[in-house]
Amino acid sequence: MNQEQFQQLLKEKGIILSDKQLHQFDRYYEILVEWNEKMNLTAITDRKEVYLKHFYDSITASFFVDLTQPLSICDVGAGAGFPSIPLKICFPHLKVSIVDSLNKRITFLNHLASELELDQVQFHHDRAETFGQNKSYRETYDLVTARAVARLSVLSELCLPLAKPDGTFVAMKAANASDELKDAKKAISVLGGGSIDVHSFELPIESSERSIIVVEKSASTPKKYPRKPGTPNKSPL
Repeated sequence: MNQEQFQQLLKEKGIILSDKQLHQFDRYYEILVEWNEKMNLTAITDRKEVYLKHFYDSITASFFVDLTQPLSICDVGAGAGFPSIPLKICFPHLKVSIVDSLNKRITFLNHLASELELDQVQFHHDRAETFGQNKSYRETYDLVTARAVARLSVLSELCLPLAKPDGTFVAMKAANASDELKDAKKAISVLGGGSIDVHSFELPIESSERSIIVVEKSASTPKKYPRKPGTPNKSPL
């Protein structure tokens, strides 16, 4: 996907990018590749592939969730900033927080945000389990997202405690998520999740399958969740 295709496909979805935003994506790519030489951020470094599989793929969340309002978003395990930084570039009014357990990635994200002149972004070096028990952040976000971090039953315990009651949890998955969703329904219910919508589609050009799972939070998460670091992964609900 070249930049012209990227721009046109987003335009078809109602997202009109300014010259500044296009430059931010271009600079994002340059910084990503530059830093990737000294730390492992992504296996994908070809420009066209980054635009399709990282930038465009991240933005697909906005096709199914309304991001035109000034929402607060928490991105769990964002790594090199996906999906929240591409979403922030497209929707500058969003307030974005990223939680990642590796301090080197936080250093990269701070540099990236400075170079791209992004405001209202915060980066937290923490495990999602401990961050979710922090009273300063627990149940404070309008939307919590994660992209291909773990199975949905695990992700739910990492993400739903951070969402406000009446907030939203968005899980971005690479392939058909029906089996994961079946296994995760108990966890979602226990953690305060309510209605669930699954959106399946294909990425343009390469036609690879994607699923976006949108969970509306209907009740507060019980205080004992999330459990201690590592426990959700070892013993999913």
